[in-house]
Amino acid sequence: MSDGQAFGLEQQGFRNLKAVNWNLSAPALYEEAVKRGEGHVAKNGPLVVLTGQHTGRSANDKFTVRDATTEKTVWWDANKSITPAQFDALYADMMKFAEGRELFAKDLYGGADLTYRLPVRIITEYAWHSLFVHDLLIRPTPEQLKTFVPEATVIDLPNFQADSARHGSAGKTIIAVNFAKKLVLIGGTSYAGEMKKSVFTILNYLLPPKRVMGMHCSANVGADGKAAIFFGLSGTGKTTLSADASRTLIGDDEHGWSEHGVFNFEGGCYAKVIRLSRESEPEIYSTTERFGTVLENVVMDPATRELDLNNAKYAENTRAAYPIDYIPNASDTGRAGHPKNIILLTADAFGVLPPIAKLTPSQAMYHFLSGFTAKVAGTEKGLGKEPQPTFSTCFGAPFMPRHPTEYGNLLRDLIAQHGSDCWLVNTGWTGGAFGVGYRMPIKATRALLNAALDGSLANAEMRVDPNFGFRVPVSVPGVDSKILNPRETWADKAAYDAQAKKLVGMFRDNFRKFEGHVGNDVLEAAPQLAEAAE
Repeated sequence: MSDGQAFGLEQQGFRNLKAVNWNLSAPALYEEAVKRGEGHVAKNGPLVVLTGQHTGRSANDKFTVRDATTEKTVWWDANKSITPAQFDALYADMMKFAEGRELFAKDLYGGADLTYRLPVRIITEYAWHSLFVHDLLIRPTPEQLKTFVPEATVIDLPNFQADSARHGSAGKTIIAVNFAKKLVLIGGTSYAGEMKKSVFTILNYLLPPKRVMGMHCSANVGADGKAAIFFGLSGTGKTTLSADASRTLIGDDEHGWSEHGVFNFEGGCYAKVIRLSRESEPEIYSTTERFGTVLENVVMDPATRELDLNNAKYAENTRAAYPIDYIPNASDTGRAGHPKNIILLTADAFGVLPPIAKLTPSQAMYHFLSGFTAKVAGTEKGLGKEPQPTFSTCFGAPFMPRHPTEYGNLLRDLIAQHGSDCWLVNTGWTGGAFGVGYRMPIKATRALLNAALDGSLANAEMRVDPNFGFRVPVSVPGVDSKILNPRETWADKAAYDAQAKKLVGMFRDNFRKFEGHVGNDVLEAAPQLAEAAE
């Protein structure tokens, strides 16, 4: 333990702590986690932990301080507020709760672009949480740590319980964001993903005024130096499709796009591992067999320490957190040039969208603001038999504090400035909706993506989709042409037309809230019913 920091915890309001564990190494954090009974070491070395009742983010428990500045800069339609006084009361109560406790402090960076990186300190109650952020964020050199001064701080005390009357929370769990103080307070949840998403949220607030785009996306770069970014919600293949052995991985979840190009916000990956197989995803699978990886809610045999990745006993949302260099072809800088290709991923369970479509910049902004995917029964509690449309603007609404059009306009400007090609890729269903059709073959998706990334697809013969107006390739080598026209894969063509009409209506209904904030070009990019288009 060392208290010789350039900027100590007492300067951040902590008093009478039992001890502070500063910037411990991964092996030291393992020792502390096991000693405290926080986790168990599995066969081959990963640390297996349980997150308790919260096995995912607590979206309804996230609040932002509403003050004179955020009143005008935060999109309050999608962000819940607390007052400065409620935040200050929460902070004071958390400081009191921390007295007499032993804490872990990690000094890290958010952002690989040296101009825009954010020095952030993450203070945790659990050793495994400190190991998690050690894996997920960018680790400074020992020399950098000597003079490290945090610009933002995340304090995570899972055993602290919020008081709704005093703190403005919905219950005993709270994630409170104060942009003026660049401070996030987390209590009442052990789910580690809250910490990484808190850093993402802060960056997504700070960077757009500097004309830097924050993006919920994965990114990779080819041997030709041409980068690609993959936007997509959970379950669309964002992590899987970017982990391509023939390309260098920049990152799997959070990136920025500055005047220098694309850069990773993180220094690690946070991959879903439920039903992961060595055959289909060897790079990610191998990380579950390594020392240093944190496995959340994965089932382990207590005697043999063998993992059962197919078992959802604790959660469907089982995860592996590991340093990005555990992926063999990962970038050592976390940076690349401007993206040549932008891929918007969707898993359309209605079976309407084609496997790939080329978008104009205006169509790209429309679909970026829409952020469409569809969820199916079994992925989340409360879902019935019918697919449920999900529209999460910017493919990451919970982490985008500003108005979506601020991000949308910035993306459109960057696309135009750098001449990027934009594609909508459907990894969902074809041949019918969920329950009738089948999942888009991964081989077809990869073949279409490869053609997009090598530039050949941009010059292919295209047809215009009668419902959505985007251009769809007529044929692609190695891909069954029938699959490129989803209507042709349905046995009942009238049923397809009815489903397409239904989906177009969902898109148009969802977009009404943006209509007063976008130009005519984006409004004209909206899907039209086929009979109306004719």
